[in-house]
Amino acid sequence: MSLPEKAFPVSWDQFHRDARALAWRLADNGQEWKAMVCITRGGLVPAAIICRELNIRLIETVCIASYHDYVSQGDLFVLKGISEDLTRDGGVGVLIIDDLTDTGKTAAKVRELLPKAHFAAVYAKPKGRPLVDTFVTEVSQDTWIYFPWDMGFTYQEPIAKGTRG
Repeated sequence: MSLPEKAFPVSWDQFHRDARALAWRLADNGQEWKAMVCITRGGLVPAAIICRELNIRLIETVCIASYHDYVSQGDLFVLKGISEDLTRDGGVGVLIIDDLTDTGKTAAKVRELLPKAHFAAVYAKPKGRPLVDTFVTEVSQDTWIYFPWDMGFTYQEPIAKGTRG
């Protein structure tokens, strides 16, 4: 797999700081959350950090697959839905967490299930940004974010040598 034109590698330390920054923004809005729904798999790590910081004890998952080859987004598949207890009133008081909103397709699908929930993501791209209520960092649409759970340690050529990433 070759690197995209614009690569944004994120370390564990940086991701932890960014997830905590998202928790601070959510805490500052004064909302009391009755539950959290994290979008798997990417939302699992920020959900663990944010539920601790905001003292949310009821955590649910919605399992949606869209990146089947780690390169391009394909058809969406809802592998596991959300409990009826949380969808009954449209998601009032529910916090949805994901690592990234990219094209907005996954976010739109979850919004259908929980139209009144608050959607938060650590990172946002321009196409997905209108679908989230709170995020920390925006990156360009043509940037690929390498999350720490997807990376290993390898040598990186300097940018001046003509490689990107």
